[in-house]
Amino acid sequence: MVDNVYKFRRIKHGAPARMRTLPQSSGRRGAGPLIILIVLLAAGGFGYFGDDILHAAPSPSELFGIGCNIKGNISIDTGEHIYHVPGQEHYDETRISREYGEQWFCSEAEARDAGWRKAKR
Repeated sequence: MVDNVYKFRRIKHGAPARMRTLPQSSGRRGAGPLIILIVLLAAGGFGYFGDDILHAAPSPSELFGIGCNIKGNISIDTGEHIYHVPGQEHYDETRISREYGEQWFCSEAEARDAGWRKAKR
């Protein structure tokens, strides 16, 4: 009976400070970290957050380590198909959105054969 009264008081008023402890971990991590990793990889990796997470396609060289790093971009203003090579003025800020028909090329010849022209700067 006294034991039951003590349990009731702990529930109602909280355990004394010297008796409060942090919950103990079971030692198992569960599936949470694995699911987060899968979602990040499906979204294009750790570096693709923000508005571009679903729109910007990582280059094949970023995904597979191959040299397809020429960006085939379609101009919003004119609809022109323009490709950018590494080192050009607007290369780093150009984003490839596959849903608009933009794509990656492995060589300038491949881009030209597909009907794209080289960016002027």
